[in-house]
Amino acid sequence: MNTPVLIQGGMGVGVSNWRLARAVSMEGQLGVVSGTMLDTVFARRLQDGDPEGALKRACEAFPLPEIADRLWKHFFIPAGKADDAPYLPVPMMGNRPGRFNTELLILANFAEVFLAKEGHDGLIGINYLEKIQVPTLPSLYGAMLAGVDYVLMGAGIPRAIPGILDDLSAGLAVSLKLDVTQEKSEIGQEEEDEEGEAKADPYLHFNPSDFPAQAGAVPSQPLKRPKFIAIVSSHTLATNLARKASGYVDGFVIENHQAGGHNAPPRGGTSLSPSGEPIYGERDRANLAELRKLNRPFWLAGKYGSADKLQEALAEGAQGVQVGTLFAFCRESGISDDIKETVLQKALDGTLTVFTDPAASASGYPFKVLSLEGTLSQASIYEDRRRVCDLGYLRSAYTAHNRAGKPVIGFRCPGEREIDFVRKGGSHKETAERKCLCNALLATVGLAQKRQDYQEPPIITAGDHALELKPFVEREGKQYSARAVVRHILQKTQLLQEST
Repeated sequence: MNTPVLIQGGMGVGVSNWRLARAVSMEGQLGVVSGTMLDTVFARRLQDGDPEGALKRACEAFPLPEIADRLWKHFFIPAGKADDAPYLPVPMMGNRPGRFNTELLILANFAEVFLAKEGHDGLIGINYLEKIQVPTLPSLYGAMLAGVDYVLMGAGIPRAIPGILDDLSAGLAVSLKLDVTQEKSEIGQEEEDEEGEAKADPYLHFNPSDFPAQAGAVPSQPLKRPKFIAIVSSHTLATNLARKASGYVDGFVIENHQAGGHNAPPRGGTSLSPSGEPIYGERDRANLAELRKLNRPFWLAGKYGSADKLQEALAEGAQGVQVGTLFAFCRESGISDDIKETVLQKALDGTLTVFTDPAASASGYPFKVLSLEGTLSQASIYEDRRRVCDLGYLRSAYTAHNRAGKPVIGFRCPGEREIDFVRKGGSHKETAERKCLCNALLATVGLAQKRQDYQEPPIITAGDHALELKPFVEREGKQYSARAVVRHILQKTQLLQEST
């Protein structure tokens, strides 16, 4: 397997979709699909009617046809749902996901990777967030059934994932320890009803033998073990993972605070600038000399979307770069066309602003937000939105006791209604300025939930490189392609000359 020079970032919810990843892969680089919330993305695409028939092709190729047939019948609406109708929900998951949720995760992850790999032999990766743990095990299995080449994971320290990939490739049962926060003295009856009989076992479990593939449907058994790349912010974390991970880490993306999406908090505690953004300093710069000592490939990320920055990375001993922002607004990405048009016009006008919001994400990580009319970046839009937590991907687990005194695990999110979060043992202070990224990021890719009298507003994330898009957009136009991005970044390398 060739090691790519350029990694396309696995952005957002449905931003790095299969079309974008496929386009990058066909240019000889690593195309990456976002694995975040794929079960809900898949379910909503089916309810929109699958107009191009892509999901139908993926379901027909899925090696567990009974599951595909059952989920297709549940969600598919032939002509698409009415514009003002709400999407059918995907049930929120606790620490014991039911069969329905698990099957949907396997199928959705398979479908996204299958479509990204369809019709070519290039490399495809999938990106997950370590902070979103509950869906991880069946999601990995689904992606591996489709032959995913790379798994990338950030927003945490994914020590357990390499060994899990080893075991899944061998068909073995796997477990992942759930991060559980401080104990709450008692869980209420409403929470018991919501979470069901949530036993206090702090491990998530998955067994591939519970989902046997149809004989002959999977090309090879055992499944191919994809390479694993950890996305971290420092050489210290990279060294820790190289030494202490449960299996082999094949490489690292070293992502600085200029990248879009979630940023690592500043080392040594968070201080805010006069504008309210976290202040980063010298301690937050990765020591590349220490990285080189690991003798493993690494890629640099965070405002590295140019030929000069690629040359700079290569000179530092990096294998290459990971690029997100330029790809986020290309025509193949999943961001709605009207949002792309607005962002790129503002880039041309020089009126874009990027704010590193220390409170937006329930994960507790700073989150980059583009200031844009009609989105959650506006105080009036944020204040008018009713707090609803009906997706629950960024909820955190906590231990408690039910009324019978038995230990259980509950889930809470500082983005939910304040009264509910506090009732579950959270602090009212934690809810301040929290935004529902789950619903907002779905809205960004045209999958907004419709409620009785309003529609969920979007939120747009992009790295600091968004502020420098103007020359590229002037040259390539607002309908630029993923291919144009690849060629822009590789233009000073032999790789581009060989592909021309």
